[in-house]
Amino acid sequence: MAEHAFLFFTCQYQSKQATVIFAHLMEKNVLDQIREATSHILKEQGIEVSAGDVLVSTTRKDFEGDLTVVIFPFVKAMKKSPPEVGEWLGAALQSHLDSIAGYNVVQGFLNLTLSSRAWFDLLVAIKENPHYGTSPRKDQKALIEFCSPNTNKPLHLGHIRNILLGWSCSRILHAAGWDVVKIQIINDRGIAICKSMLAWKLYGEGETPESSGTKGDFLVGKYYVLFNDKLTLEYDAWQESVEGRSIHEEKAEAKPAKEFFNDFKNTYFNSYSELGKQAREMLIAWEKDDPEVRSLWTMMNGWVYQGFDETFAALGVRFDQLYYESETWVEGKEQVLKGLQQGIFVKKEDGSIWVDLTDRKMDEKILLRSDGTAVYITQDIGTAMQRYRDHHADAMVYVVGDEQNYHFKVLFEILKKLGEPYADALFHLSYGMVELPSGKMKGREGTIVEADDLMRDVISEARAVALEKGEIATLTEVEQTDAFRKIGLAALKFFMLKINPQKRMVFDPSASVDLQGQTGPYVQNAYVRIKSVLRKAEEDQINVYATYTDLADSERQLLQLLAIYPEVISKAAREYDPSGVANFCYDMAKNYHRFYHDLKILGADTEDARNFRLNLSASVAQVLAHAMDLLGIEMPEKM
Repeated sequence: MAEHAFLFFTCQYQSKQATVIFAHLMEKNVLDQIREATSHILKEQGIEVSAGDVLVSTTRKDFEGDLTVVIFPFVKAMKKSPPEVGEWLGAALQSHLDSIAGYNVVQGFLNLTLSSRAWFDLLVAIKENPHYGTSPRKDQKALIEFCSPNTNKPLHLGHIRNILLGWSCSRILHAAGWDVVKIQIINDRGIAICKSMLAWKLYGEGETPESSGTKGDFLVGKYYVLFNDKLTLEYDAWQESVEGRSIHEEKAEAKPAKEFFNDFKNTYFNSYSELGKQAREMLIAWEKDDPEVRSLWTMMNGWVYQGFDETFAALGVRFDQLYYESETWVEGKEQVLKGLQQGIFVKKEDGSIWVDLTDRKMDEKILLRSDGTAVYITQDIGTAMQRYRDHHADAMVYVVGDEQNYHFKVLFEILKKLGEPYADALFHLSYGMVELPSGKMKGREGTIVEADDLMRDVISEARAVALEKGEIATLTEVEQTDAFRKIGLAALKFFMLKINPQKRMVFDPSASVDLQGQTGPYVQNAYVRIKSVLRKAEEDQINVYATYTDLADSERQLLQLLAIYPEVISKAAREYDPSGVANFCYDMAKNYHRFYHDLKILGADTEDARNFRLNLSASVAQVLAHAMDLLGIEMPEKM
C-alpha cells in the first residue's frame, strides 16, 4: 500500500510547477524546506495544512534521525494508518529534497536523517544571515502592555518578572514577524496614590529627593508605608474605643475580637477612619481638579517618574508609548455612563453603577462608586478603547499577575457587551507570584524587595563569582564593571524567564549566578568559551570542509538545535512564553560544553574537521547571542 501510494505521488510531482516549487524550497533553511514541502505534498492530496502548522522537532536521542515530523494530524484526512502515512510522506520528502538522506517511522512520528550537504548549507546560511531564526514581516500588529506600576512606591521584585516577561515577549513576537508596540499604563491616580500624598502632606515637612538624597520613587514609597503605619495605630486605638467595642459587640457575634478586627479593617478604612476620610476627600478633590491637590500630585508623581526611568535604564528596557490612568479614566467613565443609558449597565440605590455578568457565569462588578469616583476597571475600559483608536492592533496583550485573572475576564466580557470590535483579540498573559527564599513580600508593611536593590545584589554576586575564575582579571576596571553588570543581569533575567510564566517561583540570587547550573552565566560561559577559541584561530574560517562527513554525536546534536531554532522562536511567540527560548539556550550551551570536552577543535586531526568545528562554533555563538538577546540579555566577551 505504501509503495503504491509513493509511486502515485511521484508521478503527480513530475510537473513543471512541482519542479519550480521544490527548486524554490532549496533556497530556504532546512526546517522551512521540510515544513513547506510537507504542506505542498499534502495539498496535492487535497489536505490543507499550512507550513506553520507542520510540527517539527529534534529527534529523540533513543531514535535514529535528526528532525522529526509529527504526522498524527494528517492521519484522519489520509484515511491510512500512521505508519503508512509516515512511509509515504518520508519517501516523498526524500525524493524531492536533497537535504533528506534517509528516514524511519515510529508510530506517528517521521524521523528524518539529514544529509551532510544540508548541514553545510545550514552553517553557511547562519553565517550569511545575522538574523537567522526570525520570520518575514507580517502585516500584523501587537500591543504588549507590561510593568504598569502605581506611582505610590518603587518597582519591586514582582515588577521585575512582569517587565522581563513583557520585554522578552515583545522581542520574540518581533522576531516572529509582528509589528510590536511596547506600552504601559501608569496607574497615577486613585486611593493608593492619595495615601502617599496625604502622608507627605501631614508628616513630610517639605522633604524632597534633593533635600534627603533619596531616589524619588523610594521617597514616595516611604510615605505610602508611613500612611499604613499611621492607619494601623489609629485602628488599634479605635478598637479600644467605645465605638469600636460597640461595633464588635453588634456585628461579631461569637467571633473573637482579634479575628473580627482583622476582617473588619477595610470596612473601618472606608466608613470610620479619619485618615481614610481625608484620603477619600483628597481623591474626590483630585477628580474635581482642585488646584492644591493637583499641584501636590504633579510634584510627587514627577519624583516617581524620574526614579522609574532610572530603573528601566538599568534593566535595559524602554517603552514606545505611555498611557496614564489620570487621562483614560475620563473616557472610561463616559463609556460607563453611556452603557448605563443603553441598558448594558445598572445603577443601584446608592448611585453606584454595576455590570451584571451572572449570565457569563461571573458576578456583578462595580464600575463607578456611589460618589461618582472611578475604580480600576473604569480606566481599563477607557484605555482599551483609546489604544485601539491609536493603533488598530490585531492583538492586545496584558502582562499582569495571576491575582488579576478574574479582573481581566470581567474586562474582556464588558468590552464584548459594549460591542468593541477588538474584544476577541485581547489576551491576559498571566504569571505567577515571585517569592524569595525568605517568603512573600508585603508592600504595606515595607518588606518589599525593591528592583534597584535586587539588581545591585545580583551584580555583587556576579562580581564575587567572576573574580574567582576566568579571564576577568585581564580586563580594565571599566571593562570589568561592564562584565559584572552583564553577568549579574543575565543571572536575574534568565532565572526569571526560564520558568513558564504561569508557574509561581522562588528567586534565589546566589543560585542564579551558578556557572554550573541552568543559569544565564552558564550560557554566557559557553559563548565566552567560543569567542576565546575563535580569537585563537585568528584567520577567517570559511575554508572548504566538504569532505568532512563523519559527524560525531556531539556535533550532530548542536546542528539539530541550530536547525530547529526558527521553530523555537515561532512556538515561543504563539504561546507568549519566553521559557522555551531560555531552555533552548541552556540546551545549546550544555551541548556545546560537551562538544568542547569531547572533541579537539584547533587541534583536530584534519584541516576539514578543524574548519567545520570552527564554523559550527561560530554558528552556535551567533545563535546563542541572538536567542539571549530575545531575553534581553547581553553577552560578555570575557568572564
